[in-house]
Amino acid sequence: MRRLTILLPVIAVVAIAVLSSIFIVEEREKALVLQFGQIKSVKEDPGLAFKIPLIQEVVRYDDRILSLDTPPTEVTPSDDRRLVVDAFARYRIADVVQFRQAVGVGGVRSGEDRLEGILNAQIRAVLGSEGVTSNTILSADRAALTTRITQQSRDRARPLGLEVIDVRLKQTNLPAQNLDATFARMRAEREREAADEIARGEEAAQRVRAQADRTVVELTSEARREAEIARGEADAERNRIYAEAFGQDEEFFEFYRSLSAYSRSLQGTNSTLVITPDSEFFNYLDSATGRGTTR
Repeated sequence: MRRLTILLPVIAVVAIAVLSSIFIVEEREKALVLQFGQIKSVKEDPGLAFKIPLIQEVVRYDDRILSLDTPPTEVTPSDDRRLVVDAFARYRIADVVQFRQAVGVGGVRSGEDRLEGILNAQIRAVLGSEGVTSNTILSADRAALTTRITQQSRDRARPLGLEVIDVRLKQTNLPAQNLDATFARMRAEREREAADEIARGEEAAQRVRAQADRTVVELTSEARREAEIARGEADAERNRIYAEAFGQDEEFFEFYRSLSAYSRSLQGTNSTLVITPDSEFFNYLDSATGRGTTR
């Protein structure tokens, strides 16, 4: 019983020591075994691995492709038109031993800070080089520029144990003060074009209105001319009918014309006539037989 009491703590200590000496390396990571800060071994293959408990420690690094967004960087192309460039890079830790020696205990955060400085420097160097204008950066030709940035950044990041896979420009904008001036210039240009269009529209409207007014005058004149012709023909036809009627029965024609004159003259608003009693106007009113007589 006493021996069992002594063995149990020993077994527990051994078990703890064995368990603490075992660690697992996953497929997506690499591991370094450090002893008092010195690299003792590198574990790049997934699976179980061993270390000396309490003396050695394990530092793990991501073996996947990582992404790094750079802060907006102001560049000045050869045409002196300043631009603010926002980029991102994809990279991976290619050599964990070299990476550890380069960044020390700072780890991935320290490595990204140094990589960010490399990227910003190469973006400024390439986009500010001779022959590179703002139009080149804003056009499809910037693919060649990003290739140059990638290659130069890759060469300078290699001593850090990093492999730069790709660098891309996300956004390319004008600085705020330049952007306001550009918008003001664009607005003035659009307002000038709008004023030109309005002036041309007014000119076209004046031509249309003048043409319409002339057409109205021409149509009105033509209508009046045709109306006068029709009225003249109607008057001629009326006179012809009157003439024929007068020729057929002169007495009836005279009687009808007198009645028409009476009807027009002796109305409710005009029933008073001042004429001589022997006027021919009363021939039919003063005749018992309805036939005109002379008094």
